[in-house]
Amino acid sequence: MNDHEFGNLSTDLKLSLVERYLKAFTQALDDKFSELWYIDAFAGTGVRTIVHAAIEGGLLGEDTAERIEQRRGSAQIAIDVLPMFDRIVLVEQKKRHYQALLKLVSNYPGRRIDVVRADANKAIISELNQKNWTGKRAVMFLDPYGMAVNWSTLEAIQKTEAIDVWYLVSLSGIFRQATRDPAKLSPDKRAALVRMLGTDEWEQEWYEGRKGFDLLGEFDEAYQRTADVEAIETYVQKRLRTVFPAVLPPKRLFNDRGVPIFALFLAISNPEPKAIGLAKRIGNHILKS
Repeated sequence: MNDHEFGNLSTDLKLSLVERYLKAFTQALDDKFSELWYIDAFAGTGVRTIVHAAIEGGLLGEDTAERIEQRRGSAQIAIDVLPMFDRIVLVEQKKRHYQALLKLVSNYPGRRIDVVRADANKAIISELNQKNWTGKRAVMFLDPYGMAVNWSTLEAIQKTEAIDVWYLVSLSGIFRQATRDPAKLSPDKRAALVRMLGTDEWEQEWYEGRKGFDLLGEFDEAYQRTADVEAIETYVQKRLRTVFPAVLPPKRLFNDRGVPIFALFLAISNPEPKAIGLAKRIGNHILKS
């Protein structure tokens, strides 16, 4: 039930950064607001399974058997945070993961923990629209499957002016959609990028023409994506800043081969200078450490 195998060292880093922020958030605001919430829009199972492969010892060593380890996922981390969150909302669409979350939550009968099985975008907008945010503050973790977060969802989050958002942006997903060859940039790929970024202006930013001659010697203009990881990451940050009053420079995360695959952003929805200052002090300290 609880097997949810994923992640690498970057996953450990991502979760450790979020955990440190959650702890600092509740410590700083515990006595200043009536309720502090945590919202996990892609909560998984609460546990991540790590499979350590068997290793042959060779001539001088002993063989090591395969070992299976279970580590805390984001939901369990949020439950463990002290001071405790007054309310935790865990959203998960996959049935097996949802059932695992129900089992996890059953271990905490005295806690106000809601498990919601739904599409994350619909669940977030429904939750935010129904609540009066006076006296409440929250942290939301957006760790989507691919590029599943809609731009309209980010706009709804900011309108609360009460939520700090940790948003894991899939750089590899953007690169798969924004193909270097524009001939392969299908309508579906364009639509996915527009849905995620809220505009089609990325094409003007990322693609450039290169003048030359074709095989017949006639004047031609080649067109291709010239934006690299740095340019795309910078563009995403610029877009986020059109919605959120403050967005910190991201932490770039890599796979086991050293290829950049994610950028972890902290976006602050509260426009008050004190709120921005506090979130920046905590967030910058964590991201730069």
